[in-house]
Amino acid sequence: MSRVNLAIIGGGLVGASLALALQDGAKARGWKILLIEPFAPGDSYQPSYDARSSALSYGARQIYQRLGLWQAISRRAEPIKQIHVSDRGRFSTARLSAMEEGVPALGYVVENAWLGQCLWQGLDKDVVSWRCPAEVTRMEPLPDGYRLTLNDETVLECDLAVLADGGRSGLREQLGIGVKSRPYNQSALIANITPSEAHNGEAFERFTDEGPMALLPLPDNRCALVWTRAGMDAQRLANLDERSFLSELQGVFGYRLGTLKQVGARHLYPLTLVEAEEQVRSHLAILGNAAHSLHPIAGQGFNLSLRDANALAEALLAGPAVPGDLATLQAYRERQRMDQTLTVGFSDQVTRLFGSAQPLVALGRNMGLLGLDLLPPAKRWFARQAMGLGTRPDA
Repeated sequence: MSRVNLAIIGGGLVGASLALALQDGAKARGWKILLIEPFAPGDSYQPSYDARSSALSYGARQIYQRLGLWQAISRRAEPIKQIHVSDRGRFSTARLSAMEEGVPALGYVVENAWLGQCLWQGLDKDVVSWRCPAEVTRMEPLPDGYRLTLNDETVLECDLAVLADGGRSGLREQLGIGVKSRPYNQSALIANITPSEAHNGEAFERFTDEGPMALLPLPDNRCALVWTRAGMDAQRLANLDERSFLSELQGVFGYRLGTLKQVGARHLYPLTLVEAEEQVRSHLAILGNAAHSLHPIAGQGFNLSLRDANALAEALLAGPAVPGDLATLQAYRERQRMDQTLTVGFSDQVTRLFGSAQPLVALGRNMGLLGLDLLPPAKRWFARQAMGLGTRPDA
């Protein structure tokens, strides 16, 4: 029976980022890392109008720079130079700018396919190997690790199993790890949009009584739309013909980017805040959406998961020669506890505050946006949250 030091279950963006963060130190220690992933990574990047994207914070850029990957990622990363925050039907707005914050960009929007390609190409094959396409169907705890059974009936053992298989993790449930969930009773409609005017690196956060929307700059003058609506209304929007959809979107967003000319494929994702009740056990760590799944409108989910992955790698490489001891994993969990609590709370409260149609709440957020533009300390605090720096003691 084969044995590896670390088995990362889920080779998506979070799992691959963890492998990348570990590989240099793992090579020095003689560790072997196995990525187990059901969907094979492509041999080459294929541009697509409809590609899904992620918003990387400035803090995420700093992590990938330290890992030597940012130069590759930046070739197709669209900088967010400004963020325009507004509340539909009310006078107040807030504007954040990279220049005011003294950074080259507040964040970056990157197609997931491109980010994945950069990650996979950055992995050292002498340290990191793949089982792909493959799925883990069973996890059995051992005194010194885990025994994993794959869907082709292969069995292997590992010193440390890292569960990064997504928000609907069946293995998390199989292990008896409960979750705390708070449904938003909303769905996110995701699509790419082409406006008639240049976006010039500006991102828009637009809040309405029916739910928030974000329009983020992409390469080739496209924009990534995240439009949050009640479930039935989101389904109605998804079913509209292109002309009717663009007309309704235009009515809500306005003409800040001119006429909205084209929309790509539309996808719906029901939204629920999910947090795993345990993130570490002896020889087990849980990362990514399997650990915490956030509302997408604040753009914090992947960035928090990347900080978790980076912190876990640092803890493991500072720990014992054999990974997986509970004390090291608990120290990692304590280190990230405040970051997770503040980021999840920030994302959840922004979503609930700006999703409410109650008049007093609407008045309060209207004054809050006005205050952001008038009070530099408050504006800087909000900007640091958006850049993924607000919860870091070293930033």
